[in-house]
Amino acid sequence: MVMEKARDVLVIGGNRYFGKRLIARLLAAGDRVTVLNRGSSAPPAGVVHLIADRDDEDALRAALGPRTFDVVVDQVCYTPRQAAIARRVFTGRTGRYVMTSTVEVYEYEDSPAPVSEAAVDPLAVPVDLELPWEDPEFLDAHYGEGKRQAEAVLAAAGPEFPYTAVRVAHVLGGADDFTGRLAHYADRIRTGEPIAVPRTNHPATYIHVDEIADFLFWTAGQDFTGPVNAASHDPLTTEDLCKALAAQLPSGKVVFRAAKEGETTSPFSFARSYGMDNSRATGLGYTFTRAREWLPGAVR
Repeated sequence: MVMEKARDVLVIGGNRYFGKRLIARLLAAGDRVTVLNRGSSAPPAGVVHLIADRDDEDALRAALGPRTFDVVVDQVCYTPRQAAIARRVFTGRTGRYVMTSTVEVYEYEDSPAPVSEAAVDPLAVPVDLELPWEDPEFLDAHYGEGKRQAEAVLAAAGPEFPYTAVRVAHVLGGADDFTGRLAHYADRIRTGEPIAVPRTNHPATYIHVDEIADFLFWTAGQDFTGPVNAASHDPLTTEDLCKALAAQLPSGKVVFRAAKEGETTSPFSFARSYGMDNSRATGLGYTFTRAREWLPGAVR
């Protein structure tokens, strides 16, 4: 039996939720893992821990020293400025750069059919480094735009910077889900409080927390470049989510109401189509699960 060579892998951020699951998979595979963050949380045993603010290019270079990596997995690249720093720092220092992106890059698309990666070509996205990306409120309100422009900065580097941007569907599952989105529904089902949804409520694509960790691990070992969608098969509606939750809360009641004009709707309800086509990834050899099969366990 021929053993595969252990890789040197850097994970930027990613100490919680699917990031920590990715790190566990890398360690289990025998990879040498380095985690870089600002020091607010310690990584698991068995990794090298580097502390730096990724927004400070000099500090990032100092923390890395002469290290090189087979793969960099960047879990916390949110803006084109961060991408520009990463591109300068890691060009020539890594054989592969994997950026965790998001389904939110498709926020301006509205197609009844699932959207493919071609719907948002990073090379066609204009970049504005002068926008107030350091303002948390601005960044929160422009999350999808920040990711789009970050992808654009990486894509513009060309072949000298082999990168892929994993556009992640909405993630569900795990007792450590910190987002509170499923809890929003569970609380209202327990009390019978109405759940606000758009008048026309569209389905969306999802992925289990363990599956996205698996997918990122798989992607780290591939050589394709450019954007790739990561989503389980089977779009889900708000009704699907609430039905699965209600099955675990037999005394609860699901009550929907149409949101008023300008009102914020519940977190997994969408006034437009929000599905991703995962055929590029499947064509490259990845086998996704079906969301309807893992949903009951995820909400349990």
